[in-house]
Amino acid sequence: MRRRTDSTGLCACLIAVLLFHAAAVHAQELEPRTYSPSPVGTNFVGASYSYLTGDVTTDPSLPVTNVQAHINTFALAYVHTFSLAGRSSSLGFVLPAMSANLSGNVIDAPTEIHRGGAGDVRLRFALNLIGNPAMSPEEFARHPPGPSLGVSLTMSAPTGVYESSRLVNVGTNRWSFKPEVGLSYPWGRWFFEASAGAWFFTTNHDYVGGRERSQDPIFTAQLYGGYTFRPGMWLAGAVGYVEGGRTSINGVADRNRQSNARYGLTFSAPIAAGWSAKVAVSNGLVTRIGGDYKSITLAVQYRWFDRNR
Repeated sequence: MRRRTDSTGLCACLIAVLLFHAAAVHAQELEPRTYSPSPVGTNFVGASYSYLTGDVTTDPSLPVTNVQAHINTFALAYVHTFSLAGRSSSLGFVLPAMSANLSGNVIDAPTEIHRGGAGDVRLRFALNLIGNPAMSPEEFARHPPGPSLGVSLTMSAPTGVYESSRLVNVGTNRWSFKPEVGLSYPWGRWFFEASAGAWFFTTNHDYVGGRERSQDPIFTAQLYGGYTFRPGMWLAGAVGYVEGGRTSINGVADRNRQSNARYGLTFSAPIAAGWSAKVAVSNGLVTRIGGDYKSITLAVQYRWFDRNR
């Protein structure tokens, strides 16, 4: 007979999946062209759906086996570009929601968990430091793209669904910050990008049972390479690596430090004036702790320019 329970071991696995792979704080995300330049006064609005499925690699000391995750993520996003001290800059936010199911055996007993609801809102500010200065759409069209170096700061706010009586939540009840540096290098129709950063987390002071939950930083690195077939249509490959993220409860460290790598492909194409669509697939390459999953993302985006531009 199937048993439904919030067993501690299985919940701990789901926490790893939800916190590390949710849209709000997606440490292993592979998103090419985030440091590619755009004209000043450009607005982007988009919607995306992601489906993740696969095994969850757990601490071998836990009596948990055959863990499977199925995660549906929905997100709305908006980005605006502007000039800051003559440099190209952008500010954007993401509103995520999630529905997740996890199943496995806890001490050989079949167990299932479901969670869903709004996730933590994510904000991102980016500033181009070298190359590709702030330009109007007309100037941008005349100016050939060149190498550029930029920085960004992503912030995740504790706005998601969270109940301190539950061991598992979609929201994290903490703030997260990710400073990052990125390099973009166009070469004819080819383009190459690299980025490196780290997620830093505040402490959840309202963890289940009145305890405190903290987490070590997660360091990230990504490499991208792609080809542009025509304006707006491109294909890119990516590989990413994350390291760290061990959690502690009341100062007692868990054995869940990550050391994972992923690879993926992204294809983007225009579908109408101002509109584009994107499909992305990725898979685990090396997974030490966490979700060894396959993912597919479908997204649609609309772009327009400010009237005074």
